[in-house]
Amino acid sequence: MTTTQPATTSSATGQPAVGSPQTSPLIRLRDVEKRYQTRAGFTYVLRQIRLDLNEGDFVTFMGPSGAGKSTLLSIIGMFDGEYEGEYQFRGQSVNALKPRDRAALNKQHIGFVFQQFHLLDDMTVAENLDLPLSYRDLRKSERESLVADTLDRFGIVAKKDLFPSQLSGGQQQLVAIARAIIAKPSLILADEPTGNLHTDQGREIMDLFRRLNQEGTTIIQVTHNPTWAAYGHRIVTLKDGWMEK
Repeated sequence: MTTTQPATTSSATGQPAVGSPQTSPLIRLRDVEKRYQTRAGFTYVLRQIRLDLNEGDFVTFMGPSGAGKSTLLSIIGMFDGEYEGEYQFRGQSVNALKPRDRAALNKQHIGFVFQQFHLLDDMTVAENLDLPLSYRDLRKSERESLVADTLDRFGIVAKKDLFPSQLSGGQQQLVAIARAIIAKPSLILADEPTGNLHTDQGREIMDLFRRLNQEGTTIIQVTHNPTWAAYGHRIVTLKDGWMEK
């Protein structure tokens, strides 16, 4: 793993440096492994992953295709519960949760940004933004206020009644990020968020991630692009399911 780490950390696992305040990590992974049964035996996708990530980190997962980056992101995002090892989120043992409780924790704390945008084609921009709020115990007026504030913050008020097919790729990704953060998640997971964008559009998205991180949102991204990786504080490199040291 090659990294440029914040001054508050000193080890490969992101533990606080000597003399810094002792705080529990946001994410703590210990010996996490993912494998599949094949006729020839087990095929491992992740091997003995040990990783601590702190509140306010901006971390990049890098590595060749098939290294296990997206699988690790899926586990951290609580979409995948079929793995071995220990995963703690804010001190809570995620690996011990039932699927329903894990999904509830995901909705409460995590926003996900995909390479393919995953906006709903039959919903307007405003309706797409309202969707994650529909899972919360919020009055309609509160939801409308949050949607209005988010449209204004992202400069897409004029797009609110348009459908995704009427937007450019960069605009669709902007809406996808707005949807990911509208419920104020603790953590944003971004899987190749600029993979389908031109360079200028990609830079706009990465500048947005940097601002969100500066405002306190923890971000983990997967990318093959070293320029986008440099936006973060730290790079975690995977190869054949192992973390490189």
